[in-house]
Amino acid sequence: MAEHLQALSRLIAVEPADPVAVPAAPPVAQDGPRITYHYGLEAIATAIDEAIAGARTEILTAQPDGPRPGPVLDDALEAVRRQIAGGVAMRTLYQHTTRFDEATKNYVRAVSDYGVQVRTLAEFYDRIIIIDSAVAFVAANESRTDAVAIREPAIVRFLNDIFERSWDRAKPFPFVSAHAAMAAEQVIPSLRQSISKLLIAGYPDKQIARRLGISERSLQGHISAMKQKLGAHTRIQFGYELGRNETTLIL
Repeated sequence: MAEHLQALSRLIAVEPADPVAVPAAPPVAQDGPRITYHYGLEAIATAIDEAIAGARTEILTAQPDGPRPGPVLDDALEAVRRQIAGGVAMRTLYQHTTRFDEATKNYVRAVSDYGVQVRTLAEFYDRIIIIDSAVAFVAANESRTDAVAIREPAIVRFLNDIFERSWDRAKPFPFVSAHAAMAAEQVIPSLRQSISKLLIAGYPDKQIARRLGISERSLQGHISAMKQKLGAHTRIQFGYELGRNETTLIL
């Protein structure tokens, strides 16, 4: 019996012939929690301000839901100036609809002078802030009154990659389009293609409007123009024509 136990012990202790098969050592534990919840807008603002104050390399932000209130942009301007002056790079993603908002255009013009890069997309994921590729803030509920600070490297790296892919697809926020009509020519085709895809996917109007950062009234205006272009007289006929022309650019 003892001999059998010794043989079994030696068998278990034998190292595998292929060193690749050896399990990797667990990652070294970080100091502090990797995921922290912040409840309430004041707590969220405090946590973000503290993280941004300690930024050393780059701040990435994605701000959906269209134009932001003028006072909010005014308050952010000085904080941005301080960070850029301290050598921190900054990139921001907005939605295409911000190109029609005067307050946002003035803000972007000002921060661009500081060195901030700004681009826009028709739609993208929820609001996110990534600081130094080390901590990411995302909403914890639909109303965005709670947030999560993530310091788990694998998750932050994943979120950073999502931002970079969106950034690559986004269009620079230029100021050559001084008039709304000129801005419309640049972004409306992309916006209407997004509307088309979301309608085909079965999203309700309210959800589409929120994802694109426009009002439901504006959405109806776009849908009306798209129906006219496709020669559709009813919503059912419009849906049918959209399905047939799914790969066609809706101008």
